[in-house]
Amino acid sequence: MIVITAPTGNIGRHLLALLLESAPARREELRVIVRDPARLPDTVRERVEVVTGSHGDAAVVDRAFDGADAVFWLVPPDSSRTPDEAFRGFTRPAASALAPHGVGHVVGVSALGRGTPVAGRAGLVTASLAMDDLLSGSGVAYRALANPSFFENLLEETDSIREQGVFSDVVDADRKAPLVAVADIAAVAAGLLLDRSWTGSDSVPVLGPQDLSPNDLARVMTERLGRPVRYERQALDDLRTTLVGHGLDREFVEGIVEMKRAKDGGLDAGVTRTPRTASPTTFEQWVAQTLKPAVLS
Repeated sequence: MIVITAPTGNIGRHLLALLLESAPARREELRVIVRDPARLPDTVRERVEVVTGSHGDAAVVDRAFDGADAVFWLVPPDSSRTPDEAFRGFTRPAASALAPHGVGHVVGVSALGRGTPVAGRAGLVTASLAMDDLLSGSGVAYRALANPSFFENLLEETDSIREQGVFSDVVDADRKAPLVAVADIAAVAAGLLLDRSWTGSDSVPVLGPQDLSPNDLARVMTERLGRPVRYERQALDDLRTTLVGHGLDREFVEGIVEMKRAKDGGLDAGVTRTPRTASPTTFEQWVAQTLKPAVLS
């Protein structure tokens, strides 16, 4: 039995599709934790067991982990809480429930940066790494998917790209860093969940096929979208003001600002890309398959 948290999110929906494809041949049962079961397609609800509620709730994870062998763990974004509350606080009930229910393996969505000089002051990433420590300390075999920023983050700027030909971030325009498609993260998670021969705790970097700078992204988008797209660097103070204006918790906002500052300082650059850590989807492919339809819609 595999339990999937956040099954309707960017990573979870890709993962669930992969597991549904593979589970029958492996006689693997699937259970999902979801706040609103109506968000699951009918064809999915017919093939999985559904536990309704938040996976940050002790009673919910107690039901969901009963009889489970493995868990896919993803903390949903919650900008109303401090970073530590949003990651470790949310995860604590699940970490306490794993061993009593005999869950042997957990795959968690985390971040790059462990061991780098800026890891201890990287805001949301620091909180995510602390969540990894909590889960690995629970006694289960644990794999933290150590991810850089996602291609899908650009979908938040679809309107700006369409209407103004502009996207923004706070990093230097020529700073190259790994980027990854969420579907590739899901594929790595599926492989780990289906083949549970691994033991102990470790991180599994998922780095995409190449490092790219914002200027590289602008060039590819210009080519693939058939219209000029440029990068505009935003000041950290402006980012902070914008996020606070949207009503986010101030400590959570500082967590975002610190993470962005750390990324501009090389947070994601500490792992060498190898055949094992690379993932296949190129930015060119992602723009053609995902961003272009969104921009042109």
